[in-house]
Amino acid sequence: MKGCIFCDALKQKNDEQALILYRGQYNFVLVNRFPYTTGHLMIAPYRHLAELDRAPLEILQEATGLVPTAIRILKKAYRPHGFNLGMNLGQSAGAGVADHFHLHLVPRWTGDSNFMPIIGDTRVFCEDLQTTYQRLKPYFAREEKKQEK
Repeated sequence: MKGCIFCDALKQKNDEQALILYRGQYNFVLVNRFPYTTGHLMIAPYRHLAELDRAPLEILQEATGLVPTAIRILKKAYRPHGFNLGMNLGQSAGAGVADHFHLHLVPRWTGDSNFMPIIGDTRVFCEDLQTTYQRLKPYFAREEKKQEK
């Protein structure tokens, strides 16, 4: 993989095109361009850091602090039945971007897994990425305003 999708998103300077929903002090939240389900978000630090265990504490604290906020927003916007939350650290652990750690937050619904990814090598989504962005952005904008106060 050439470049870093997270660093490239930050360089765009256009949050809507980059699908960046929220900018914190040390981390940002964005819509995953290759989602497992609708509403699949990622939280990544601004700094290009591969090793979680070497990251400054303030980056880790803000990243984990953004998880409940994102969960509340996804609950309001999509009403999922549950969530998967996780990180793949290192290429052998399944990280698609191994040199810039990030956290995945995946909304889940009962019965959302089906045979399509296995048999047809196809994922089925009920909305496109821009619609997801437009649906979630007002919620995250309100969070940004709260942080400014």
